[in-house]
Amino acid sequence: MEENVTGQVKEQGQAGERKKLSLLLFSGEYDKALAALILANSAKEMDIEVSIFFTFWGLCLIRDPQKMHMEDKNTYEKMFGLMAPAGPEDLPLSNMNMAGMGKAMLKQMMKDNEAPVLGDFLKGAQNKGINFYACKLAMEVMGLQLDEMLPDVKILTAQEYLRDAMESDVQLFI
Repeated sequence: MEENVTGQVKEQGQAGERKKLSLLLFSGEYDKALAALILANSAKEMDIEVSIFFTFWGLCLIRDPQKMHMEDKNTYEKMFGLMAPAGPEDLPLSNMNMAGMGKAMLKQMMKDNEAPVLGDFLKGAQNKGINFYACKLAMEVMGLQLDEMLPDVKILTAQEYLRDAMESDVQLFI
C-alpha cells in the first residue's frame, strides 16, 4: 500500500499538481511533536509542500532557549516564560512521563534503535524548508516575541492560517 501512495503522489507531482500538507500543532508534548515532525519531514521528502502552524503549547517547540528575554514583559509573561518548556528537548511526554523518567526511557529506546530524536526532526524540517508559522494571538497571550523563536518562523493570524489550510490537500490537528 505504501508503494501505491508514494507512486500516486509522484504521478500527481509529475503532472504539475503539487500536493500540500497543513499541520496545526497545539500540543506541547514531546511524542505528539515528534509525530508531527515525522509526518512533516516524510511529506517534504515526497515533494509535498508542508506548513506547520504552532499555537499555544505548540509554540514551546519553536522557542529558541538562547533567545529568551524577560525585559518588557509583565509578571505573568515572565512567570510563563520561566515555567514553560524552553525548547524541544524540554517538552514532557503526553503519557507515562513519570517526572521525566518516561521521556528518558523513550529517548534511550530511540537511541538504541538509532532513531533520530525530536531535535533532529526539527532541524531536518528547517533544513528542508518546511514553513513554520506562529499563531499571532497565542504569541501575544503568552507574551512571546518573534525574536525569541527559531530562525525563519513567521507570524500568521488564525484567518491567514485557515486560508492556507483550506488550500491544502491534508490538514491535521495535533
